[in-house]
Amino acid sequence: MKDVQPSRGPAMKSISEIIAYANRSFSNARGSHDWEHTQRVCNLCMVIGKAEGADLEVLQIAAYLHDVGRPYQDDSKGDVCHAEKGAEMATVLMEEYPISEDRKENIIHCILSHRFRGDRRPKTPEAKILFDADKLDAIGAVGIARAFLFAGEVGAKLHNPAINPEDTLPYTEDDTGYREFKLKLSKIKDRMLTAEGSRIAHERHAFMERFFERFLAEYEGTR
Repeated sequence: MKDVQPSRGPAMKSISEIIAYANRSFSNARGSHDWEHTQRVCNLCMVIGKAEGADLEVLQIAAYLHDVGRPYQDDSKGDVCHAEKGAEMATVLMEEYPISEDRKENIIHCILSHRFRGDRRPKTPEAKILFDADKLDAIGAVGIARAFLFAGEVGAKLHNPAINPEDTLPYTEDDTGYREFKLKLSKIKDRMLTAEGSRIAHERHAFMERFFERFLAEYEGTR
């Protein structure tokens, strides 16, 4: 993978430079975690952020940079944590950005703590909003589509009813869309950290329940 690590000079000094850099970071990204995912997360951040009274500049920058480390995680098949890698990259990018140090630290914290399977909990309002927005893009109609897209990217089957999803491994032929639903997507609505995020999550969760009920019936040929 081409290294897109930012150079020490010049660092990013405007939001337009940050957006352009983030866009370039996804030039070889898989479709399940591509530039369009980042754009959707940013849009959701703005919706939730306005409802929650957040620092929208901090939130916007964190949203655009939250997944820049994702290609490293994909290339390593999960050995590299994209949140940690992204925070490392963002630290360099933000060196000369004209905002206060505490707001820069908030941006880095947002990126570090946005991962569902991570062990860092979001502490600031902006970090909680980014966490929610990123998870919302993993559920509902778009979330289902992304789950099956990712399954295809790693060579997984359409479905594997002969094995318990709890007994399967990621990045294998058993890493199916249904596995992702059972192990992650079905739990997201209960992990929301903001009121607006929770409201949206419950709507999207209800759709997923209906979809997978129908999917399993059709897979078995009973409907």
